[in-house]
Amino acid sequence: MELIKNLTEIYGPSGREEKIRSLIRAEIKKICKDTKVDALGNLIAYLPAKGKKNSKKLMFCAHMDEIGLIVKHIDNQGFIRFANVGGIFLEKILHHRVIFENGTIGVIGVESKPETPKPPQIDNYYIDIGARKLKEAEKMVKIGDIASFYQSTELTNNKIIAKALDDRIGCYCLIQAMRQIKKNSSELYFVFSAQEEVGLRGARTSAFGINPDYAIAVDVTGTGDTPESPRMAVGLGKGVAIKIMDSAFIAHPFIKEKLVSYAQRLKIPYQIEVLERGTTDAAVIQMTREGVLSGVISVPTRYIHSPNEVCDLSDVDSAIKLIVHSAEQGFE
Repeated sequence: MELIKNLTEIYGPSGREEKIRSLIRAEIKKICKDTKVDALGNLIAYLPAKGKKNSKKLMFCAHMDEIGLIVKHIDNQGFIRFANVGGIFLEKILHHRVIFENGTIGVIGVESKPETPKPPQIDNYYIDIGARKLKEAEKMVKIGDIASFYQSTELTNNKIIAKALDDRIGCYCLIQAMRQIKKNSSELYFVFSAQEEVGLRGARTSAFGINPDYAIAVDVTGTGDTPESPRMAVGLGKGVAIKIMDSAFIAHPFIKEKLVSYAQRLKIPYQIEVLERGTTDAAVIQMTREGVLSGVISVPTRYIHSPNEVCDLSDVDSAIKLIVHSAEQGFE
């Protein structure tokens, strides 16, 4: 849990991935000395093929960034108005704490005047950093500063409760998989991508540079196992999810069938995922250059894009095993 706690609690909204990138790079430097950071801020690690020439390129991708709130105005009383960085569900963030890169902490509030619309819109929300006036607030926070949620990570009944499981748990899976891979016939690229939450940007540039033959995105997916949730055949503790389709991506049948066969060979529990809303880095990777055969390995997660997301450690372990086996066997 120490690594999961470090990965999820650290600050790292879209476009401000420096701290999370440094943490991940420190974790993998003993496994892979060949790492680089590209112009957009993606961290790319390379493991050469072992015992084979002219190998295919296999890319794994998990995004580092998390959703956030960007300061757009500070009023005379020192309250901050904000815009979203990535997908924010307003009903999930009220009265939660946020933290800015410089360590300033605030609480999210909402107007309660009679004319406030119901439900309130984002312009009705504000961040309270305890300032009494504009000049005091401006010493603490500037226009354009980005806040992320401020939350501790906990483990209860084998469930991880944390902010930013989307997609730090995917980053965790890649780190652990890199540690366990023994023999790979493909050239392996592990990409910890930037700015996924604002348009899959890092995956697009990194895939263009790598030009892989095959690609697997590792991300979270929603579930259908909470009261009155949308119908979806994915639940916590029932295994890693193998994606068929989401709102912007259709998995290549060859890759999907390979992942299913690998899960069956390993005798690990797996679920088939059809996600109606949301997508992953695979959506842009598959359209890079002449096209890339792509798939997605997902960790089932409740309350995505909230300050308290929940996943099951057993599903995480299954995802790691599937990534390791896929990396070792390849997709040729």
